Amino acid sequence: MRAKKVIVVHVRDDVEKEELMKELQKLELPAFIYVHGKLNSLKINIQGTKDEIREAMQKVREIHYKVRSRLYPNKKGFYQYDVDDIFREAGVTISIPILIKTLELLGEHSELKEYKLISSLPWEEIVELVKKLGGILSDISLQTTRQIREVVIPLAATFDIDPQEVLEFAVDFGVAEYKEDKFKYELVKNKEQAMEIMLKKLRGEE
Repeated sequence: MRAKKVIVVHVRDDVEKEELMKELQKLELPAFIYVHGKLNSLKINIQGTKDEIREAMQKVREIHYKVRSRLYPNKKGFYQYDVDDIFREAGVTISIPILIKTLELLGEHSELKEYKLISSLPWEEIVELVKKLGGILSDISLQTTRQIREVVIPLAATFDIDPQEVLEFAVDFGVAEYKEDKFKYELVKNKEQAMEIMLKKLRGEE
C-alpha cells in the first residue's frame, strides 16, 4: 500500500540548503522523493510503502547530520567529514595517510575515526587541499613508490615546493635514491626517519 509523508527540514543558511539539496539528489531509494526549497527550510515529500518512507526519512536525517557536521564546527572548533565526500567533491582520490600528515604539517587538527575525518580545516579549504595533493600525486606517481609519496607529497604541499625538487632533496639528504632499473625513487630509510630528516633540513634546523 502506497503512502505519503511530508517532512520539513530547517536550515541555517543558503549554503546548508544547497549542500543538503545536492546530497538529496544523489539518493537512490525505492521511495519517490520530491524536494521543495523554502526560505529557511526544505519541504520534502516522500511517497512509497511505509517501510520505504521509514528508510527514506532515516536517510534524510543522516544526510542532514552529515551536511551540518561538515559545514559547522563543534564546540571544540572541529568539523567532521566523510572521507569519500571530500574525494568526490575534489574529484581526486589520495591516500588517507598523505592527507592526515599534510594536515598535521600545516598545524591543523586531524583525526580519523571509522572513515570519518575530524579536522579544524573548513570544508572548502579541505577540498582545495585535496585537489592540490591530487595534482602533486599525478606529477610524481609514475616515478615513485607508495612509501616515498607519503613523505614527498605532504612536504611539497606544506612548503609549496615543486615535488620534483623535493624528490631531489630526498636524494641529497640521504633518505632516498633513484633506482635506474625501476625508473623510480625509493626511500632508503623508514617513513618516520625520512620525514624527520626532511623536515629538519627544510626548516633549516640542520
